[in-house]
Amino acid sequence: MIRLDVFADPVCPWCYLGKAQLDRALEANPDHPFTLEWHPFQLNPGLPAEGVDRADYMLRIFGTQERAVQAHLRLEDLGREAGVNFDFAAITRVPNTLDAHRLMHWAGLEGRQGAVISALFRAYWREGRDIGDRVVLADLAAGAGMDRAMVTRLLDSDADRDTVLARDAHARERGVSAVPTFIIADTYVVSGAQKPEFWADVIRDIAAKGDE
Repeated sequence: MIRLDVFADPVCPWCYLGKAQLDRALEANPDHPFTLEWHPFQLNPGLPAEGVDRADYMLRIFGTQERAVQAHLRLEDLGREAGVNFDFAAITRVPNTLDAHRLMHWAGLEGRQGAVISALFRAYWREGRDIGDRVVLADLAAGAGMDRAMVTRLLDSDADRDTVLARDAHARERGVSAVPTFIIADTYVVSGAQKPEFWADVIRDIAAKGDE
């Protein structure tokens, strides 16, 4: 098996698209060689713990409401191609995702990362839920098969906060500056949301090299 490291933030729409397109490729190639591991990368580490109003945030980023709407329309078009539904109207907050990344870290220890990251993306981009809220995170963890009471206790503490921050810092030291970023076999770096055809080609190339 070959490790595929994925650096992402669940509030990144391109990460959601990238995951969906990678998932399609892996489903179409069930004999693929990859073992996935998700790693923390906060797009907005400086946000307050309670997050910020999304309408205000988008206005600061894009300058005008018209430009923000155009960005949403483009993502909706790309989402339809990838089988991803965005519900931008439902999203009212931009959360600080440190706790979401802590949950992803614990899910990795339990072998439930795939289910948890899928739940985080779905909750934020399709349901408009605040994934900076610890009750929401505990609900998502329980839905993915984790122990709600244990996750609640961990979230209410500082458990693994420094670990997640150190992993984020290490990613930046390695040169990760935007997400999604994929690293294949700790060697080859792929940036951005790639189409399923790209990943299918990668899988074929790896299989061909294995047959040599």
